Amino acid sequence: MLSERLQKRLSKDRPMTTITLRIPVDVVESLKELAPLKGFSGYQTLLKQYLSEGLRRDEAQLGTSPAALLLEALRRRGVPEDVLEAAVRDLAA
Repeated sequence: MLSERLQKRLSKDRPMTTITLRIPVDVVESLKELAPLKGFSGYQTLLKQYLSEGLRRDEAQLGTSPAALLLEALRRRGVPEDVLEAAVRDLAA
């Protein structure tokens, strides 16, 4: 059974907020170049993916990420990495 926290993370209609973030121009340009190469429609989606990856990694280090535990369990059961990465991208979108 999925925890309430993980269920919220998997929800497509969870509440969103708008933030202002100052990022160097060259970083944005790099994101714009990389996004289509990694299968993303735009650089903001790629940026959200990077944020999600970092958050999951840090939560996993603290032992607080049900999503990280689920991903690891799926890896142990032989789910291909490309399938897991696609699912993570879908969640971040």
